[in-house]
Amino acid sequence: MNIFLTIRSSLAAQCVVGLLLLTAGSLDAAAQGKENGYVIKTPTRDGTGKFYMGREIALVMGASGTSWLERSSRQREENSNLAISKFPLAANSVVADIGAGSGFYTFRVAAKVPQGKVYAVDIQEQMIRFLVNRKAELKAVNVEVVQGDTNSVNLPASSIDMAFMVDVYHELLYPKEMLQSIRNALRSGGKLVLLEYKAEDPSVGIKELHKMSVQQVTKELAANGFRLESHGDFLPIQHLLIFAKKP
Repeated sequence: MNIFLTIRSSLAAQCVVGLLLLTAGSLDAAAQGKENGYVIKTPTRDGTGKFYMGREIALVMGASGTSWLERSSRQREENSNLAISKFPLAANSVVADIGAGSGFYTFRVAAKVPQGKVYAVDIQEQMIRFLVNRKAELKAVNVEVVQGDTNSVNLPASSIDMAFMVDVYHELLYPKEMLQSIRNALRSGGKLVLLEYKAEDPSVGIKELHKMSVQQVTKELAANGFRLESHGDFLPIQHLLIFAKKP
């Protein structure tokens, strides 16, 4: 599993987008050590220096990571097909892939909702272009590419049945605001699915800030209107956590 350490470390060195956004937008707040409920400290090697509920937010993977997201070994390493089979989907579900990246999950999920729709949401221009091109190449008529921003998914209220994030949540620069935006976009009874590398397992060779524990994820989502409904521990290196939107 050391391949993950090497690749993620290399990508993190290139991807300073989150840190630049943080620095540009909050110099005064940083001097005071706080920003709208977040704590600002000196960044660690792979972090932004911005903390939420005791957790340092990780640097964002940039568009240079597309080849890693699309690597041929991903199914074997992560068993993404099994993960998708556990998603709470119906043929007509309307779904949002938040931080869609290259669309590795987007287009696989789209095949599971032929009468539904998948919003592929990302904030990076290069990823948006990649997704648009990939949609055309695959003729994925039920995929809509959406450009979000650092604190909003830019989806209409009560428009989706499910949202999911695959190894993304730990990189959200504004997790509190993003969770509220997702919650607003979910319909009553809607679900939020998170896949995150297992922080509890030291054998998972991912940088620590790019892993999350069930305890930490549950604490953060509970504070933002979500209830843990199920915890799947059947994947090789990731947790699969399904949260329900609280009334």
